Amino acid sequence: MTVLSGCASASSGGDAGPSTTTDINQIKVSGKYGDAPELDIPVPFSTEKTTRRVISQGKGDKVERGQRVTVNYVGVNGADNTTFDNSFGSNKKAMALYDSGVIKGFVDGIEGARVGSRILLAVPPADAYGTSGVSSAGIGPTDTLIFVIDIDAAADILKRATGTKVKAKAGLPTVKLKAKTGEPTVTVPSTEPSDSLVVQPLIEGKGKKVEKGQTITVHYTGVNWRDGTVFDSSWTRGAPASFPIGVGGVITGWDKSLVGKTVGSQILLVIPPDEGYGAAGEPSAGIKGTDTLIFVVDILDTAVTTNS
Repeated sequence: MTVLSGCASASSGGDAGPSTTTDINQIKVSGKYGDAPELDIPVPFSTEKTTRRVISQGKGDKVERGQRVTVNYVGVNGADNTTFDNSFGSNKKAMALYDSGVIKGFVDGIEGARVGSRILLAVPPADAYGTSGVSSAGIGPTDTLIFVIDIDAAADILKRATGTKVKAKAGLPTVKLKAKTGEPTVTVPSTEPSDSLVVQPLIEGKGKKVEKGQTITVHYTGVNWRDGTVFDSSWTRGAPASFPIGVGGVITGWDKSLVGKTVGSQILLVIPPDEGYGAAGEPSAGIKGTDTLIFVVDILDTAVTTNS
């Protein structure tokens, strides 16, 4: 997608719209690191590629793609100077820097910056929400997004489950892991599934315990017991997924099963319909209201969102 810049032109009638600003150095940012920033954006502002400007340089290590970062940020629409997201004054946000979980421009912009830095990002639609935009946030298909980000911390996360292997109970689906990556292949038994939730550790990790309300990062594969089809897999997408746990952000079977487990663990879940997608199922994934689901979940990281 090409972002139009300088699309307004002068006319003899004097009714041309405002000219578009494309230079990130024309955006003024006031306030010190840790405090909510104030932005003065010459609107409309547009860019054709993700651009970073360091407002204040931190002294920490450089952030690497795939790490978990903890940040404070504010997001402003460059088209009209409206704020669409803001973590300042609430909680710092923990997230894994993968394109699958965070918009590409956010990942590209933070990568290589130093912990302790305040940075300014200008992100075009192609590196954000594309031609669809986000209507609920007032983001249109050609809107450039402006972020001010305070990078509080960065830490490595696991690539796969690691720890002590656990022998599974008889009658459960069997799991075979690829030697190089740890990606699981699930074989469904010919028996009928349990009517109740089954939580079977396959590997017990040695990391921190997952607590309710934390943001966890996982690799997972989801299989339908009925026909053995894989209906979802973070492995196939090439990046783990991150989400809050124990607070209703995922299906009930996950919320009940993963809180209290340790980082590094691999958990086999057998989830009956009432703990999964209920009677409605999930037609887009081929899941009927009567389907029992199987998940193999590698818990790679857990992080606490903290008060700003």
